[in-house]
Amino acid sequence: MADKKTKVLIVEDDPMILDMYVHKFEQEGFTVVSHDRGDGAVELAEKEQPEIVLLDVIMPGLDGFSVLSMMRENENTKNLKVVMLTNLGQDEDKEKGVTLGALGYIVKSSKTPGEVVKEVRNYLAKN
Repeated sequence: MADKKTKVLIVEDDPMILDMYVHKFEQEGFTVVSHDRGDGAVELAEKEQPEIVLLDVIMPGLDGFSVLSMMRENENTKNLKVVMLTNLGQDEDKEKGVTLGALGYIVKSSKTPGEVVKEVRNYLAKN
């Protein structure tokens, strides 16, 4: 099944940033599913079963840490790869994300969309 596109779920509340990442990932050959708030993200991940989830932290409804916790408690989403994609760059935030089960933590402001795609490909290549 070499022609199967990798599906990524991007959960981001800023419409401009969301559009930018959706465009970049589609341009790079990914199938993209997106959601613009924390609430409803777990249900969407359960339905879509993406290969990886990019999760913002500060969003309306539920924050990304709460979404991640709920995903890890849900039988159908607990094994999904999740990477936090946020502008919160404090060490405590990074540790909290990893402790809750995120594979990694990307600070949006320090990476171009192309660099984010490259990092996502690296996370996908692991296990």
